[in-house]
Amino acid sequence: MPTRVCCCCSALRPRYKRLVDNIFPEDPKDGLVKADMEKLTFYAVSAPEKLDRIGSYLAERLSRDVVRHRSGYVLIAMEALDQLLMACHSQSIKPFVESFLHMVAKLLESGEPKLQVLGTNSFVKFANIEEDTPSYHRRYDFFVSRFSAMCHSCHSDPEIRTDRIGPPSSPSATDKEENPAMLAENCFRELLGRATFGNMNNAVRPVFAHLDHHKLWDPNEFAVHCFKIIMYSIQAQYSHHVIQEILGHLDACKKDSPRVRAGIIQVLLEAVAIAAKGSIGPTVLEVFNTLLKHLRLSVEFEANDLQGGSVGSVTLNASSKDNDEKIVQNAIIQTIGFFGSNLPDYQRSEIMMFIMGKVPVFGTSTHTLDISQLGDLGTRRIQIMLLRSLLMVTSGYKAKTIVTALPGSFLDPLLSPSLMEDYELRQLVLEVMHNLMDRHDNRAKLRGIRIIPDVADLKIKREKICRQDTSFMKKNGQQLYRHIYLGCKEEDNVQKNYELLYTSLALITIELANEEVVIDLIRLAIALQDSAIINEDNLPMFHRCGIMALVAAYLNFVSQMIAVPAFCQHVSKVIEIRTMEAPYFLPEHIFRDKCLLPKSLEKHDKNLYFLTNKIAESLGGSGYSVERLSVPYVPQVTDEDRLSRRKSIVDTVSIQVDILPNTIPSDDVVSNTEEITFETLKKAIDTNGMEEQEKEKRRLVIEKFQKAPFEEIAAQCESKANLLHDRLAQILELTIRPPPSPSGTLTITSGHAQYQSVPVYEMKFPDLCVY
Repeated sequence: MPTRVCCCCSALRPRYKRLVDNIFPEDPKDGLVKADMEKLTFYAVSAPEKLDRIGSYLAERLSRDVVRHRSGYVLIAMEALDQLLMACHSQSIKPFVESFLHMVAKLLESGEPKLQVLGTNSFVKFANIEEDTPSYHRRYDFFVSRFSAMCHSCHSDPEIRTDRIGPPSSPSATDKEENPAMLAENCFRELLGRATFGNMNNAVRPVFAHLDHHKLWDPNEFAVHCFKIIMYSIQAQYSHHVIQEILGHLDACKKDSPRVRAGIIQVLLEAVAIAAKGSIGPTVLEVFNTLLKHLRLSVEFEANDLQGGSVGSVTLNASSKDNDEKIVQNAIIQTIGFFGSNLPDYQRSEIMMFIMGKVPVFGTSTHTLDISQLGDLGTRRIQIMLLRSLLMVTSGYKAKTIVTALPGSFLDPLLSPSLMEDYELRQLVLEVMHNLMDRHDNRAKLRGIRIIPDVADLKIKREKICRQDTSFMKKNGQQLYRHIYLGCKEEDNVQKNYELLYTSLALITIELANEEVVIDLIRLAIALQDSAIINEDNLPMFHRCGIMALVAAYLNFVSQMIAVPAFCQHVSKVIEIRTMEAPYFLPEHIFRDKCLLPKSLEKHDKNLYFLTNKIAESLGGSGYSVERLSVPYVPQVTDEDRLSRRKSIVDTVSIQVDILPNTIPSDDVVSNTEEITFETLKKAIDTNGMEEQEKEKRRLVIEKFQKAPFEEIAAQCESKANLLHDRLAQILELTIRPPPSPSGTLTITSGHAQYQSVPVYEMKFPDLCVY
């Protein structure tokens, strides 16, 4: 009877359960019963609607065997699941997949490494199956979490750690296919290759979290390697999205240590280097804006540390912090330069304007960079950093016309007096100008300041001056001459400053000089020579001799460039005499260590100087219009000169107009000191002498208005008008006062508004108002 009851119950069990039970042997060591497995597979393919129940029943048996630690039966169940999964390809497989993933999750949750590896292998097989339609309801968060945890296994047994999926390293593995690091990298590449714009963050942001958690930004070799994998694996049109994520992470880490920020910036540099070859997208200005913002923050941190303060949570040792911040600044500048050099010309010109708009200029509020917390030292530092960035961006930039490279909105702030208050600032300004002005790569041939025996050996490349360049010099020539003139007379100049000033004169001659500009440049050179002799700025003797050497080097260059024999002969003769009698007037000697300097320049022979009358005679014989050579060069006065903290140039102009001679006199230069006698006093009060001086002044003014360029005359008239307007404004401000009011007068004391009431009986009214 019991046997008949048992047989009856077995017959009542569903067929799919009987088929599933039959694949399990009595002894798990015998493995899967293949004959019965074939029957089960045939049944599942023939009746796909039963797959859901088959999967649920297998999952039930597997869960029971996992709890009872029957590993053999677990292996048989997973093998059967794998075969069914690979054999069935229909719409009914989706419910079966849910059971399959449930069983894989059970294996991954178990504490036995063999079962975890078994579940992992089954998941890999499942992942390689291509479904006809995506299943958006299916979630894999659990599997991502478990697989990530397995990557960081801390098991005491090294072999078990190696068996885990994608361990950090495996030194013993030699075959690339068996190297877990290579496997992890390949998986990472494949994952990124399938990422779309919508789910890109799911692949990138965990990388940031990993690098932050394990402090892998300093050193950042691993971080750079990771983002190289990312940039090369994703689709090119998504490159800008990764760059945006890096910029966002840099903003999030703005208060971290300098080396961490430098590590992130270097990763950005590598990403930009790869993205620049393809699509950068709309992030160009965002990249530069973010980098410039962090450049300002770095300078602010540095300035506060130098002053003994601290910003935010950054409170490191001042000296080491200063060096670390310089690492950040150099990394930012390098990134800006590399990014800018890979942009097309039209975008690069926009970036040039963008950076120039950030440069703080004294007395104006046109710049868009917040410098309120920097102070004078920090402002000077940010000026230098921004100009270095601009220098990197302009490197290699070639414009067809100089107007395109140096528009007025760019040239005006670049040549601002605010950027002349430090020798390093002046060097950077000149180097930026050279990048934009040197359109035929001649600058390397002009490097260094020297007397060139034969300029033809340099093989200077030049083209005929176009109409646009001629127009540019008519409009902006005086501004360039002024910058060079004032730059030569700075007390903190070093040898490099004179070299760059010489290169500036030479490049203007090559790229922009017609006959009119050549005459103006010669006038400028003679004015520099006169300023060194008269020395109204009380420059040291080294600087005076440096100016004389600069003038000699340039006149030697320009005389050979225009190829006027008489001019070349005069210049060569002066240089020859200087070589024998005054070598300190030549660049090869004055810029050499331990060069002997003269005690004064007033008693030197006229043959040591370049004479205006000799130059005018030589150029006039070759067809040049030399009338303007007799008019001394006077620098243009700008509105910013009245705002700048520098010495007013207006006084300098008035002094030069009164005392600069047209040419160096034929006799020896008279000493500044003169013995006072009765005769000299008599001459001083002689009215006839005063009349003669007035006549001479009027003659010079008339001659100047007849021969000087219109732009120069207009500039001086405008400066006088501006001075008159300023004086009138001051007078009106002092004289026009609001009448007293009983309700009170508004005054501002220590930043606070106060009303001071005036009683009626104390108010003074005009006589006509009182009766």
